[in-house]
Amino acid sequence: MFQTVSIVALLVTFIGIGLHWVLTPAGGPRCPLSGAVHVFSLLLIEQKSSLLGALKKLCYLVAMVCFVVLAITGFYPTLVKGEHISGFLMYIHATFAPIFALCLAILAITWAGSYRFSFADCPWLTRLLRRVTRLRIPADTRPWRCSLAVYKVAFWAILFLALPLILSIVVSMFHLLGTDWQYFTLAAHRWISLLFAIAVIIHTYLAIRLRMACRE
Repeated sequence: MFQTVSIVALLVTFIGIGLHWVLTPAGGPRCPLSGAVHVFSLLLIEQKSSLLGALKKLCYLVAMVCFVVLAITGFYPTLVKGEHISGFLMYIHATFAPIFALCLAILAITWAGSYRFSFADCPWLTRLLRRVTRLRIPADTRPWRCSLAVYKVAFWAILFLALPLILSIVVSMFHLLGTDWQYFTLAAHRWISLLFAIAVIIHTYLAIRLRMACRE
């Protein structure tokens, strides 16, 4: 069941991203090759970046490399072979996991302030509060940027899913619980990892789109 649901969920995610890319152009290169080069340039550390900004960008790049390795080693046996992760892939997975967790913790601390929600992210909430309360909330006439709101939601979803994702596998390694609970924690780790991967894919895609739009 997990194999089927994962394949369908990931296909829907990538198809949705492809449709969003085509239906809502953000400017930038239209040629696929030029677009790939442009996307790659967004990953490079700019020379005008401060030391802290460069370290955060480097931490983000390390986290992304770790995520790709963890996704391949974790999903490949299940989605392609229909087996559980084991052997050499398990060693690679276990090696990159703590590095990814450390980078994620650093990014959570340094980026949380930039991902705070505002009334501009939820214009319907602003209108509702103006109608049902006497709060003097200024009207925001700026157009609603749905991508920015989803971008922030994806970031917080990554952070909230990271904790049970890490704890589920850590608990399963110790014989604190019975065999049934160990199977449960392993199953929870797999399902949470699927949601986590989808959130990371959406967040990464929107980060590229918003960065491309800012450069226009």
